[in-house]
Amino acid sequence: MNLKNKKILITGADGFIGSHLTETLVRQGMDVRAFVFYNSFNSWGWLDHSDKHVRDSLDVFAGDIRDPHGVRTAMQNCDVVLHLAALIGIPYSYHSPDTYVDTNIKGTLNLLQAARQLNICKFIHTSTSEVYGTAKFTPIHEEHPLQGQSPYSASKIGADQMAMAFHQSFQTPVSIIRPFNTYGPRQSARAVIPTIITQIAHGQTDIKLGTLTPTRDFNFIDDTVSGFIAVAESDASLGQVINIGSGYEISIGDTVKLISEIMATTINIVNDTKRVRPTNSEVEQLLADNTKAKTLTNWIPQFSGREGLIQGLRNTIDWFTAPANLIKFKSNRYNM
Repeated sequence: MNLKNKKILITGADGFIGSHLTETLVRQGMDVRAFVFYNSFNSWGWLDHSDKHVRDSLDVFAGDIRDPHGVRTAMQNCDVVLHLAALIGIPYSYHSPDTYVDTNIKGTLNLLQAARQLNICKFIHTSTSEVYGTAKFTPIHEEHPLQGQSPYSASKIGADQMAMAFHQSFQTPVSIIRPFNTYGPRQSARAVIPTIITQIAHGQTDIKLGTLTPTRDFNFIDDTVSGFIAVAESDASLGQVINIGSGYEISIGDTVKLISEIMATTINIVNDTKRVRPTNSEVEQLLADNTKAKTLTNWIPQFSGREGLIQGLRNTIDWFTAPANLIKFKSNRYNM
């Protein structure tokens, strides 16, 4: 599918991944409608910090994906939907699981219903590697069993299944993209890499973290964005679930060491029990098999392996340590 002559709706355009994706598509000359979360401050989230060309080129719709009428209004005259809007904080899902069902499952249903009614050409639904739970085998391919080890992951499994059900039942042109742990500029400090960087950047030497033994497949934001575009453009992606991951595995503990080396800082790791997931909820191992993405979409990660991770971390550190950016993050408080 050629996106050049299509009207593209991006939900969650105001968020971390969504803002990067929106900017990239606008700079490529695409016609983008940015669905941002309504608020009384008239804030477009991270899009407020985009350059003038991007902001002036955007068609912005402020709403809430939990409202089916607003969703249908936002999707009118659109051809392609890139659905990223979701509640994603795992710790907060233990606290308020109801909101995850309402936003992640019911919100996705609202979008799917509208996509069906409006004959959308393509619907890209965003999943997460968290739906796999702790790996039963590695690398993890798309047929790996799904395991809801947190209310968040359970809600995303529900949303994924709803999206595929619409494809099977109504031939809604759905593709599911399943990014592994994305990191980079603008990410919330509730995520582990920004948590480490911002604590060090604020001069702290006792770095508060949760469990250090789990392993992750970290995916730099540029690779995740190119993955979305590749899946959207690929006709072969219809009806498919596609992993987007680097194919490189590293523990949280080793990630901390790597970041401290890059930032030339000696640190002491302090276990903070507030950051530890409940027993049996922690996902102990994630490592992507990205063969399907390469085969169906020709997507290839540019920040793969240890060297790719180091370069992605350097880019991320450069952004977070800029004073104008660092001031936005409260490293002395645990961000649920």
